[in-house]
Amino acid sequence: MLSSLFYRSLHSLLLSLLLVLSGCAGVKTVSVSTTDYMSQRRGDILTTGELSPSTHAALQVLGLDVAACSKQIEICHEQLSNSNGLDAEQRTAALAELWLQQAINGTAATSEPADRQHRDSLHAWLQSARHAYAYLFFSERTASERALEDRQTQVRDYYNYSVQQAVTRLFDEKQQELRGSLDRFGNFNINADGWHISGKLKNLRLSRDQQLPQQLVPAASLTFKGLRNQYRRDGIGAELVAVMAKKVVTSQSSEQAYSETPFPALTLVLRFPGDSLEEVLATRTTELMGFDPYRLDHVTLAGQYVPLAANFTSGYGLWLARSGFANQSLLTLIGRGEILEQPHVYLMQPYDPRRRIIVLLHGLASSPEAWINVANEILGDESLRQNYQIWQVYYPTNAPIALNHALIRQALQDTISSLDPRGQHRATQDLVLIGHSMGGVLSRLMVSDSGDQLWQEVVDRYQLDGQRKARVRKALEPYAWFKPMPQARRAIFIAAPHRGTPVAEYRLARWTANLIKLPFSMLGRMTEIAQLLVDPSSANATPVVRGFNSIDNLSNRDPFIRATAGLPIADGLPYHSIIGHDKLKIPLLQSSDGVVPYQSAHLEGARSEKVIHSWHSVQETPEAILEVRRILHEHLQTTPALAEAP
Repeated sequence: MLSSLFYRSLHSLLLSLLLVLSGCAGVKTVSVSTTDYMSQRRGDILTTGELSPSTHAALQVLGLDVAACSKQIEICHEQLSNSNGLDAEQRTAALAELWLQQAINGTAATSEPADRQHRDSLHAWLQSARHAYAYLFFSERTASERALEDRQTQVRDYYNYSVQQAVTRLFDEKQQELRGSLDRFGNFNINADGWHISGKLKNLRLSRDQQLPQQLVPAASLTFKGLRNQYRRDGIGAELVAVMAKKVVTSQSSEQAYSETPFPALTLVLRFPGDSLEEVLATRTTELMGFDPYRLDHVTLAGQYVPLAANFTSGYGLWLARSGFANQSLLTLIGRGEILEQPHVYLMQPYDPRRRIIVLLHGLASSPEAWINVANEILGDESLRQNYQIWQVYYPTNAPIALNHALIRQALQDTISSLDPRGQHRATQDLVLIGHSMGGVLSRLMVSDSGDQLWQEVVDRYQLDGQRKARVRKALEPYAWFKPMPQARRAIFIAAPHRGTPVAEYRLARWTANLIKLPFSMLGRMTEIAQLLVDPSSANATPVVRGFNSIDNLSNRDPFIRATAGLPIADGLPYHSIIGHDKLKIPLLQSSDGVVPYQSAHLEGARSEKVIHSWHSVQETPEAILEVRRILHEHLQTTPALAEAP
């Protein structure tokens, strides 16, 4: 029995000894959830805050301490750079991520002075961008050969984010030096913390009188309530918004009828010179290049043709967020706040002579905010974005329709003449007008021919003759005679009260109409016309019963709206109607959108008519936006682009 116990003890001891000598080596299976699986494959310093498994593996192959390398990359940099145990792709990708981690976390944990923190941080951002650039363009395999690999997507993001941070920090710290160095061709040269940085900004057109913005805002840092979607394009480069002006809205009289966007989108790229991996990793020189992502979708870097990153929503969203349109449009209606005296044309992107123009006209007591999602969804459609640019007209909705019609026409013509003085651009020969509510009425007037019909209505109504008739004719000439805008090629009318609406006669509407105040310049003009219309010597003269304002004009009893309802639209010009049907239980012919009756919005001869279950703000419904996009695509297919004049 003792012998048996002895042998069993000896067996256990030998087994234990073998396990110790083998280092307890063994492989075990562990179940991994879907979330953990994706994290293990795609998690990295940008997504999880931890180094990627690929970088962990690279460090472990060389026996380097991950924690030590994470705290101070210089400790491991030389060993990673010189080791033969990793190929160039593994090495440069790991260094790009480690430098990125250093830039993100390094300065936060140090007690160094602020200027030293900035210098170390800028250096780390540039190092990360340089190693990512080397991986993308100077590894053994080309970017196209790695196109489906997760690691390439990660390193591209390291590059884009590092460029974003390096450039915005550089701009904040060196703005005065940049402005002093910038020449008239958009070139600059500065030195920053051991790096020489040159720039070529000739491909940007930020504004007509400024070469540098006041501020650069990373597009990724912006989110917007009210916008259904944010549209962007994957590719190379930092997606930024340039802040060109603090004041967004032009409310007072201005010498210029239009403004280009104060928040243009731009994409910035850092190019590191060199013809080989070794040369790129040895340089302390970089070249900053800026691009307009609306005009370019690809760039050539290191001999490779690559897609250019872009964000098409952030600039537009920032413009709306900082505009204050919602409050101002209501205050303007009653003559409060900053008075809007005349229409102003806002270009949603720098003017492009090759793209057709969409002109958006909002309705009563409204503003460009009426088109929040319409404009964004148009920009989000790749084909439409490549072929159109958006102009938004902001106008004083308290003014009479006849006056606004004349002023908006003039503002558009002045804008076209300023941007294309010789009338040679494709863009200015192909306008699509889209109007909502009162903006729809204005859009129809811009494609209509008045003939002598309006004038004859005035003559008959006010029994004009002799010198009084001549004086009235001269005063009404800008408002009573007009032809279709020659540049307009198509129109879309949305919830437009072409024949007015009885809602304008409701008690609340009449009370509101009494609150409306016109700017003094408009009030004087309208008062003069009213005095001319009334013959003081005649006891039977027809009086001007009500004041001149937009709510009066929208009534189905208003003489102007009744006189213009039947004006002919330009021959051959296709036009479309989008109409709201608020209560489906009511038959269509007797229905309305809660404000505008169907019978008022309906137009005979329309190329298409889309009726949507909606209240008056039908333009913001997904169904209406899809219809607008369908019509714009149809316009591209059925209306060939006009050739530029020789």
